Amino acid sequence: MQEAKSIVRLEDYQETPYTIDHVSLTFRLEANATLVTACLSIAPRPETLAGTALHLDGEELDLVSTHLDGEPLANSAFETTDRGFCLSSPPAGAFTLQLVTRISPDTNTQLMGLYRSNGTYCTQCEAEGFRRITYFYDRPDVLCRYDVRIEAPVSVPKLLANGNLIEEGPMDTPAGVDSDEAWHYAVWQDPYPKPSYLFAMVAGDLAHVEDRFVTRSGREVTLAIYVEHGKQDRVSYAMDALKRSMRWDEEVFGLEYDLDIFMIVAVSDFNMGAMENKGLNIFNDKYVLAKPDTATDTDYALIEAVIAHEYFHNWTGNRITCRDWFQLCLKEGLTVYRDQEFSSDMRSRPVKRISDVGQLRARQFPEDSGPLAHPVRPTAYSEINNFYTSTVYEKGAELCRMLEVILGQSGFKAGLDLYFQRHDGQAVTIEDFIASFEVATGADLSQFALWYEQAGTPDLVATYAYDPIRKQLSLAIEQSCMSTPGQPNKKVLHIPIRFGLIARDGSAAAFTKVRDAKTGEIIGDGQCDLLELRERQQKFLFEGVTKEAVPSLLRGFSAPVHLRTNLTREDHLCLMQYDDDPYNRWEATQYVLMDHLIRRTYMIRRGDQDAHKDALDKRLLSAIGQTIADESLEHAFRAQIATVPSDADVAREIGKDVDPDAIHAARQGMVKELADSLFDQAIALYGSLENRGAFAVDAASAGRRALRNALLNLIIASDKSVGSKLASKQYHDATNMTDRFAALAALTRNGSELAEEMLEDFHARYRNDALVIDKWLSLQASTAHDGTIERVKQLMEHPSFSISNPNRVRSLIGSFAMNNAIQFNRADGQGFALVADIILTLDAKNPQTAARLANNFRSWRALEAPRQASAEEHLRRIGETPNLSEDVADIVNRCLQ
Repeated sequence: MQEAKSIVRLEDYQETPYTIDHVSLTFRLEANATLVTACLSIAPRPETLAGTALHLDGEELDLVSTHLDGEPLANSAFETTDRGFCLSSPPAGAFTLQLVTRISPDTNTQLMGLYRSNGTYCTQCEAEGFRRITYFYDRPDVLCRYDVRIEAPVSVPKLLANGNLIEEGPMDTPAGVDSDEAWHYAVWQDPYPKPSYLFAMVAGDLAHVEDRFVTRSGREVTLAIYVEHGKQDRVSYAMDALKRSMRWDEEVFGLEYDLDIFMIVAVSDFNMGAMENKGLNIFNDKYVLAKPDTATDTDYALIEAVIAHEYFHNWTGNRITCRDWFQLCLKEGLTVYRDQEFSSDMRSRPVKRISDVGQLRARQFPEDSGPLAHPVRPTAYSEINNFYTSTVYEKGAELCRMLEVILGQSGFKAGLDLYFQRHDGQAVTIEDFIASFEVATGADLSQFALWYEQAGTPDLVATYAYDPIRKQLSLAIEQSCMSTPGQPNKKVLHIPIRFGLIARDGSAAAFTKVRDAKTGEIIGDGQCDLLELRERQQKFLFEGVTKEAVPSLLRGFSAPVHLRTNLTREDHLCLMQYDDDPYNRWEATQYVLMDHLIRRTYMIRRGDQDAHKDALDKRLLSAIGQTIADESLEHAFRAQIATVPSDADVAREIGKDVDPDAIHAARQGMVKELADSLFDQAIALYGSLENRGAFAVDAASAGRRALRNALLNLIIASDKSVGSKLASKQYHDATNMTDRFAALAALTRNGSELAEEMLEDFHARYRNDALVIDKWLSLQASTAHDGTIERVKQLMEHPSFSISNPNRVRSLIGSFAMNNAIQFNRADGQGFALVADIILTLDAKNPQTAARLANNFRSWRALEAPRQASAEEHLRRIGETPNLSEDVADIVNRCLQ
């Protein structure tokens, strides 16, 4: 196996021996030979020994010239390698180092550093892209002020960088440029010190839409969104989301924007979703462009969330940044928490919570249980690009949410206020973050801090019993956590468990007090709704419980854990019908469905001929029907209740020796049975929800569409003929992409005879719209049909696909590997072979995207033995390929450990 690059360890962190407090950059833009002049103001730290060498990071740079304090440097005074620049004997005091480098944006297929996308110059510097622009301390704890001058031909009219625009105008054509075209320049200045990963520059022929925002202190801020010409009509929702984000951050967190202008640039070639560069956010256009006939409700929700996320980084990430990349969750986890809260306030809080937990379980829980498991704050890495993970982002957000649960809203806000007050303008650590909450509230969070250090998803086992004579309910809870790479033995965590008691008749079950059974200490009165598990085993006694009650535990998913209880099916049915916590009401429904799915999966796998007779409980079907029909509930919540756990959900719960074919068969049978039971109700309700009037993007309207489309899926699963007719009519009558694409998906996934005709029609309608074609590619790749692999291969040759564009790769290959468990994990190994081949092809062009595809092999050890062997064969084939990138080698090596 190829070795990944050397390991970077948290324990080895040291400050740089020199500081850089100011950098002046000049870009002379040419597609194949851009010149970058960097003037660095450098000084030794007081403790730095005289003569200590200066080492700066750099990759794939052509060094043109070097000057020290204005004088040319002799070649013998410095050295360059493929990793950087070394000045062997710097001056004893402060000095200026000027470095002129030549780079080629046109040939930069990695999309890191400075590259060109559809003729537009664009940068991506997080995590280590700035070193591909010039030699620098490319690490987050080196904060300095940037002045940027951009020079370009007038055919590149928009010249943008971080901060505020200081000067712009015409200039003479630079010497040595073989062109008669006129040139111009722009000078930008960012008054706030920032690390190199937040540097940004964009130059191109772009259209833009402007607006204004007045901050709470009365400052007027210019807002500008830059897009390709002809797409200005697709940015109104993004602009609205930006203004709502800015106002919300002022109202909820007291945080105000601090520059004269805030800019967003949408580009079509981008490795990530978006980037929070100070004052100049660069976005994958997928998260900016939307109008009703091209974007679904899901697209609108994602645009709202991502716009908010990147804006919120202005404080949680930019004004306060990370000391080192091990602290990545400090900016990402906290900012994900903030964008989740924003979306919850803008839309439905219960449905948003269900969605967020669903993503956590689908992406982060498998990460925690496999070879790629790592703590929220890792202690070592070989390739930092591979640690932009669900553990850092989504689990990091859950840790912030747990802090809010433990400290209460007022305590959490006090801690955050102190954090902003103490650390504005600094590069900080998790310890700094936790300390702010401890000082603000007086709480001891040392045990809670273990969440940042330990990998793996904790297991909770809860056992309850009711004593009608003593009017007492006892609840025993035990925590444990499986070993993960490098962490065989786990310490006891501080776990907050929100709870309620639900009487079997549906009323709230009152209690007078809660005691710790071991100490007898009263830990809460009848208003208590939080238990704090701080020992491996604890038992709680609820006194004065006059009615037999069912405990509703982990309300709102108050901690990212696996919960196992002794609740019976009767108990879960009770919670399904009566729990006043919407999240737990949904969770109870999922539990009963999941329990049935797992049992039926094992029956199918054993070859049990009576598997189809394992019918769903009539009370369950009745409860689901009642919930779907309940007009007092949000439409979006009712849509969630009508949705059966996915194949991936079932595989995750089974956990080992997984047979995707058996799971898929079990799920298909359940969907059919549920659909048959609810058919008449679904037909009637589907008709009553028919869209009338103009399209509206608000949460209530989106919820109505979500429920209607969930019902369409049930109808076509029960009666393909009736459902196909309804789907075909909906497809042709649709006035928006949500309804049209939902109808297309229903036809395609259910194998309707109309599917091929509709797929062709869809492509003909939208063939010139890349973001819509991404949906078309993704749908076909994620369809669990036997011919999908051949379909994917054919689509790779389709004019609409380009392996050089990350969006196309994610839509086709990513969807196949991530969302099509039955075909990716085929017993004959064809799915593994296909993805492995693409990883190797892509690795030479874009290692980051290739490594993210390789992540899909992370759960291979959970499969049954023959599939395991096939997955391992292809992982080893990737790993043994000569000249494999460090990004992919790191993922493969860890998967095979």
